[in-house]
Amino acid sequence: MLAWSDPYEAYRRTHLDARVQGGDTTELVRFCLEQAIQSLGSAIMADSRQEPTARSKSIVRALTAITALEMGVDRDAPMGTVLLHFYGATREALLSSVIQFDAERLASVRQDLVDVSGALHPVR
Repeated sequence: MLAWSDPYEAYRRTHLDARVQGGDTTELVRFCLEQAIQSLGSAIMADSRQEPTARSKSIVRALTAITALEMGVDRDAPMGTVLLHFYGATREALLSSVIQFDAERLASVRQDLVDVSGALHPVR
């Protein structure tokens, strides 16, 4: 089946499967944040190139990553409520950009995710 698909997409799926199956909780959070950040960058780039299909695929990937992060929040943890609010606002920004794409807003959301990623996972 992979032979019939886009080679880039096949590689991406294989890479995703390997990281998900081999990762602990911290690695999975890092991975989801990376995916959301990369996907938002791709959506903004696709919009600037007037590629609506690529833009839509990137938004869906970002939404998937944000949803996974949101579902994984420990609601009893001290930062649980804050993270749920943050991920919910991020999801809303993505969903509103499906209807009316706002590259500036998504760039701001992307930077917020970069900041959260840096705070949660400082460079080793």
